[in-house]
Amino acid sequence: MDIWLILNSILFGVSLAMDAFSVSMANGLHEPKMKKRKETLIALTFALFQTVMPMIGWICVHTILECFQGFKKAIPWIALILLLFIGTKMLIEGIRSKEEEGEIKIGVLALLVQGVATSIDALSVGFDIAKYQFWEALISVLIIGIITFIICLTGIIIGKKFGTALSNKASILGGIILIAIGIEIFVKGLIENGGIF
Repeated sequence: MDIWLILNSILFGVSLAMDAFSVSMANGLHEPKMKKRKETLIALTFALFQTVMPMIGWICVHTILECFQGFKKAIPWIALILLLFIGTKMLIEGIRSKEEEGEIKIGVLALLVQGVATSIDALSVGFDIAKYQFWEALISVLIIGIITFIICLTGIIIGKKFGTALSNKASILGGIILIAIGIEIFVKGLIENGGIF
């Protein structure tokens, strides 16, 4: 097996997982009493999305390249809208929960939206791994998924530790983090794509 394929995949995994790490940390802040099973589920969700998206990108490059090129400009907008929505919702819940004591839990829909929003830019990795044969691309995306899982699980654990200390303010901080990530993905996407449209 090519050592460069493995090294590149690890680097892709680390760079792609940074947004998911921040969101995982925000989730830990938001729900400091989260059970281990849910921690694993969240990390697996992010890992799954980060595994599937580059593979979809690879398939698009080998089939419908022109359509994918057009869609690439929409990626920063989609990520911004989804993360602003979830981040704002988390902020509002954090502000409201100051009056009502009790922990707010992250639902399945919110988790899926986060998974899509943090991994949608990973579609473009399909261009970078387009030179790989199918089995090489598969190995690459599996490595990306494993790295994402480890990084996200770490993020949740860190978030939970701070979340317990911050109490209700943790949800507000988590919401701010999500909004900031959405803006960061949007600005980075605009720079890479050379403009708004």
